[in-house]
Amino acid sequence: ERQLVESGGGLVQAGGSLRLSCAAFEFTGDDYAIGWFRQAPGKERDMVSCINGVDDRTYYADSVKGRFTISRDNTPNTVHLQMSSLKPEDTAVYYCATELDFGRCTYTQSDYDYWGQGTQVTVSS
Repeated sequence: ERQLVESGGGLVQAGGSLRLSCAAFEFTGDDYAIGWFRQAPGKERDMVSCINGVDDRTYYADSVKGRFTISRDNTPNTVHLQMSSLKPEDTAVYYCATELDFGRCTYTQSDYDYWGQGTQVTVSS
């Protein structure tokens, strides 16, 4: 059964760093896109970053550019989100998701086929 499992969330002070990981189980190959999304209380879920499967091109929301870095380890099918210079407004539940049809990132969340259970990131001021 295909499954995505996030890890690495936690509580950190403003200015600190965290590294989130998304492990993809039972996915063959690596030609799928993986996106990171976040949802803060009372707000919509938004894309934070994404990496294409076909060419490893990366995308970042304006709010995290220069602070977050997405990367892929093909063995063992894990995508990381390195988050630095964290701000209280980064507090949210972070989810990873896969886009299988085209292997390219999309901002349309319904295009993503599988979602992880989420990991909480809390940044204190």
